[in-house]
Amino acid sequence: MKATQKNFAGQMARAAADAAVFYFCGPDEAGAADAAARLSGFVGVQQGQFERIELAGADLRRDPVRLADEARSVSLFGDKRQIHVRCSGDEVYDAVETLLASPVNGWPVFILASSATDKSRIAKLLADRPDALVTMFHPPDLRSVTLAVREMADPAGLHLSDELAERIARGAALDTRMARSEIEKLVLYLDASPESPRRADAAALDAIAAVSEDDGFMPLVNTVLTGDTTRLTPELARFQELELSPVGLLLAFERRVAQLAQLSGRMRGRGDINAFLEHEMAARRVFFRDKPDLSQQLRRWRGRKLARLIDRLMTLHRQLLADNRNGEIILSQGLAEITRAASRG
Repeated sequence: MKATQKNFAGQMARAAADAAVFYFCGPDEAGAADAAARLSGFVGVQQGQFERIELAGADLRRDPVRLADEARSVSLFGDKRQIHVRCSGDEVYDAVETLLASPVNGWPVFILASSATDKSRIAKLLADRPDALVTMFHPPDLRSVTLAVREMADPAGLHLSDELAERIARGAALDTRMARSEIEKLVLYLDASPESPRRADAAALDAIAAVSEDDGFMPLVNTVLTGDTTRLTPELARFQELELSPVGLLLAFERRVAQLAQLSGRMRGRGDINAFLEHEMAARRVFFRDKPDLSQQLRRWRGRKLARLIDRLMTLHRQLLADNRNGEIILSQGLAEITRAASRG
């Protein structure tokens, strides 16, 4: 089976009933991870209490049989299981092939492939199987994440205005996982439920927000991508003082760079960037406060240079996943390199 971002929610019930292997991929790593968590929870409700087994792609590349073994084994206490695999691309192909070759039905397997697409070898292996689901996630824009925020809130009994939903989407740097966390906190704060719905307002969001716009990721993101070398050191110091998540910060960079790629593609060689951004603001694809930074960043990151930036961020992402103990150092060094490249125009 294959699903898209638009119809994934509608396919969850069928996939949970019919499939045993779930493959999430695409450049929107946050959206794919959020979808995997949602479907895992949906399957978990049907399973009852279960044990979660985490496997890395590098481990399965060295031992391809392990995935099938874990998916068909029983814990000491007889608990049900879910197998979760995090990989970059096709390094777990042999493991998945071995899993599918086994005639024994096993526990559900969730694969999050952060750097793969629905054209990967694993996706092609799974796409035509009725017992598997492949879903690819593209980088979202502000409008789609705002809609997703509303769709998260409504079933929980939380009523949001369009303005507040958009603020949550922007505050989460278009990361649906972070947005879902804010929705969950609002539900608890307002004691909302489907039976007793509540209307959220700006004051409630201010009260529960884990990170304010001034304390968040975007000042550092904009400093780096605009090449402001004078602000880099104090921004990195602020990042460390606030103990912001390196992975969360990198996701914010990936969101902004994905937005730059989308905008660059829509420009199609037009030279008047300000006029183009005015049009994008009118279409509600760009927030007005982002226009000055986007204007500078579009002038610095176009064509091959933008493609190299995307590759560099993907490399940083893999490095962080491989060595999370030194995440702050790895990320700081990488961001310094990107800032110097941006400063050269």
